Amino acid sequence: MLRFSPANVKIESLGKIPAVASFLANKRKVYSFDLLSGHACPFANECFSKAVVKDGKRSIKDGPNTKFRCFSASQEVLFSGVYNLRSGNFEALKKMSLDQMVGGITAAMPANAGIIRIHVGGDFFNQNYFDAWLMVASTRPDMLFYAYTKSLPYWVNRMAMIPPNFVLTASRGGRMDKMIDENNLRQSVVVFSEQQAADMGLEIDHDDSHAANPATRDKSFALLIHGTQPKGSEASEAIKTLKVNGVKYAYSKAKK
Repeated sequence: MLRFSPANVKIESLGKIPAVASFLANKRKVYSFDLLSGHACPFANECFSKAVVKDGKRSIKDGPNTKFRCFSASQEVLFSGVYNLRSGNFEALKKMSLDQMVGGITAAMPANAGIIRIHVGGDFFNQNYFDAWLMVASTRPDMLFYAYTKSLPYWVNRMAMIPPNFVLTASRGGRMDKMIDENNLRQSVVVFSEQQAADMGLEIDHDDSHAANPATRDKSFALLIHGTQPKGSEASEAIKTLKVNGVKYAYSKAKK
């Protein structure tokens, strides 16, 4: 059975956004649906990391081009409950047809869900899976769905079919980044400092208020580096600097 998770506390602020607030009326909540980071990320590159299991123990494995470690992969190493839930979702979906994915996702969706973040961990791992979410969103106009993704080919293949309640952001740093510029996609860029974001002319999204907002679906933004980074890496040094300067960069921790 597929399982959703309560969303991180940081996105409670979504209820303050006019274009989003209606989806949280009548005490509806924000949930996420997650898969295994790295394992379910076919186009990851600069952020590629994954939890690997050997002799019953989990550890982190970075990719050859990793510039900053995926924070959700680190969660999966630290917390057994997080790893098991995401692994269970991924393994189940890989065995399903398109119709079975749609049915499984719909059946598992919490009754009080108003907003769904598709993937804190993982990504759209094939076209059928992307299409399944497209179909789910199309049948639930009363709900808001949003996702960061590096699986740009699947998005571009269906650009004419994206419903207004399905908000996508291209996550720069993947193997298909060229498609962002070729198709004028809204993007998020991981930055190592507030100044870097300012130099790029990008606002920083601290709470998904940019990512989930249908009213700004064409406006790109930045994300501050966060999560546990490899010791001695540029990303690790950037986090040290953010701490020294008292800059807010951390996001809520996953539940064990």
